[in-house]
Amino acid sequence: MDTHLRSILKAVSYRVMGSAVTVVIAWVVTSQIALAAQIGVADTLVKILPFYVHERIWQRVPLGRKEGPEYEI
Repeated sequence: MDTHLRSILKAVSYRVMGSAVTVVIAWVVTSQIALAAQIGVADTLVKILPFYVHERIWQRVPLGRKEGPEYEI
């Protein structure tokens, strides 16, 4: 199971990558880099918490997870 810190770091790194894509798309659509950057920042701030919650919920779902050995050296 991932720690809360790991889930937070995963959420932040995923959103940074996703927001970079959003900025590029917004820039292509609007031709305004400042507006595209604002959209990217808003995207990041709004979506980090839902991703974190989603990640923690999936930590509790056993579907598709393999059990590790009972004892490991």
